[in-house]
Amino acid sequence: MTTPDPRMAGITIREMTLDDVPAVGLLEHQLFPIDAWPVQMFLDELSQPETRRYLVAEAGDGIVGYAGLMCIEPIADVQTIAVVPGYEGRGIGATLLTQLIDEARHRGAADVLLEVRADNPRAQQLYVRFGFEQIHVRPRYYRDGVDALIMRLQLAGAEGTSAEGTRAEGTSAEGTSATGTDADKATEAGQP
Repeated sequence: MTTPDPRMAGITIREMTLDDVPAVGLLEHQLFPIDAWPVQMFLDELSQPETRRYLVAEAGDGIVGYAGLMCIEPIADVQTIAVVPGYEGRGIGATLLTQLIDEARHRGAADVLLEVRADNPRAQQLYVRFGFEQIHVRPRYYRDGVDALIMRLQLAGAEGTSAEGTRAEGTSAEGTSATGTDADKATEAGQP
């Protein structure tokens, strides 16, 4: 059992519901104005619980982060991680990523993949701390022409145990669709 991150005080991580989709869609368009997923995509993702898990981070003023995973054995793919700028640096992204990795392990995945913008070194460093390694580059993957780095975490060990190195300190996940380098903003692994 890990000790809760004190920076997460007042923040709850829970399953995303259909009722959350309008707020998540609004955040998505604020955080990723060029590459935002349409609201229907979140609805489609939530309609597939046998292969998907989506979470939200909630504070007193509403949803402040969200994340999603697709798992089709033996591969899990981090579809998205996003944290609103005012809540960056509180460990929300790292907590969401930890839960997605634990879910991938629980579902029997051998590997977890994600995509991160090549111009986002802060997010890349976070993923390296979690044990991810770069395995490929997708040239000009994002609409603004930035390359995507494909990163992989190889899972080992028994179901239900935490992934090695999942207690990243000081930053949260970011990556593929966000502009800038604030590591808590996002990881939109499946998103251009």
